[in-house]
Amino acid sequence: MNSFRIAKVIIVFSSLSYLSVTFLKNYNSPENIEKRCILKFEKDFKKRLETSDEEWNQILDFADNNYLKCMRIP
Repeated sequence: MNSFRIAKVIIVFSSLSYLSVTFLKNYNSPENIEKRCILKFEKDFKKRLETSDEEWNQILDFADNNYLKCMRIP
C-alpha cells in the first residue's frame, strides 16, 4: 500500500512538471509573445477624431516604442 502511494505521488509530480514546462514553452514562444503584444497595444493605434496630427504622431511613436519593448527588441 505504501509503495502505491509513493508511485501516485511520483506520477502526479511528474505530470505537473511536464505540464508546467509545456505551458511555459508555449507561453514564451515568439508567436504567442507577438500576439499578446499586438493585443496589448492595439488600442493605442486606434485614431480618435479629436486628436490632432501632431499629437497622433506622438501617440504612434509612444505605442511603437512600447510594442518594441514588449517584443524585447532594443
